[in-house]
Amino acid sequence: MLRIAVLDDFQSAAAEFADWSRLPEAADVVSFPDHLDDEDAVAERLAGFDVVIAMRERTPFPRGLLQRLPRLRLLVTTGPRNSAIDLAAAADCGVTVCGTGAHPTGTVELTWALILAVARHVAAEDAGVRAGGWQHTVGTDLAGATLGVVGLGRLGTRVARIGAAFGMDVVAWSANLTAERAAEAGVRRVAKDELFATADVVTVHLVLSARTRGLVGAEELARMKPTAFLVNTSRGPIVDEAALLAALHEGRIGGAGLDVYDREPLPADSPVRTAPRTVLTPHLGYVTRDTYAVFYGEAVEDVAAFLRGAPVRVLHPG
Repeated sequence: MLRIAVLDDFQSAAAEFADWSRLPEAADVVSFPDHLDDEDAVAERLAGFDVVIAMRERTPFPRGLLQRLPRLRLLVTTGPRNSAIDLAAAADCGVTVCGTGAHPTGTVELTWALILAVARHVAAEDAGVRAGGWQHTVGTDLAGATLGVVGLGRLGTRVARIGAAFGMDVVAWSANLTAERAAEAGVRRVAKDELFATADVVTVHLVLSARTRGLVGAEELARMKPTAFLVNTSRGPIVDEAALLAALHEGRIGGAGLDVYDREPLPADSPVRTAPRTVLTPHLGYVTRDTYAVFYGEAVEDVAAFLRGAPVRVLHPG
């Protein structure tokens, strides 16, 4: 019997968003709605499976884990890339790794949900109304304010265009961004220091790498206006968590909207959970119906193609 594990299916959504009947009748599909951090526990759980479907980078697959899964033949990651999978190790272990497509708008929309929620104190006012109160805060206008986009790629460009629609002055910076590329997107390229010093909202849209890890640190946060907001829907470690917490507790920035964290799921005792002037969501940027239809639908396609001996969307090392 072919055994397939679906990992980190927090909403138990895998069964709803794909036609698993396309696989052989003998296939046994097991969905796990919880997350395991311990590598020994992950190895024990997956020891009896031929195929694993991983949700993004929630569960890492380093060489040590892959070597402990001799039965594993196919590892599918949702999305077109996964930095948490050691592709070279997978190849050495004879494991084929395949990806899926993605749906580009979910993270952009959540970015704006967080910007608006922080600027208008939505979470605090919602709690106030439910507690019997009325009008405790004064919101911040976006029209006429400056939006600073850190990373003007596919997602950052979409976020920038929405900022322009709100009547914001949109500026952008990334290490390789040119003035010409920024102009094509309808924004102005500025230096990194200028962006953090002048933006009323800073939103992060970079890929996590050795170069971007900790890129938004104490120095960058110190340059921000005391009324400015930081929004991160990219990857947690791009922002220095300790520096951000200090800036929030000391009132040196106006607030933050966070969807991503250094550790996910966010530990129950994380100080981020009680940080002031924050709106927190549990890495929901890509968690939409359209995205899950692509992720799980194409994951099933990957398995079916592999069983036919013609794997698709194969990820190669290097």
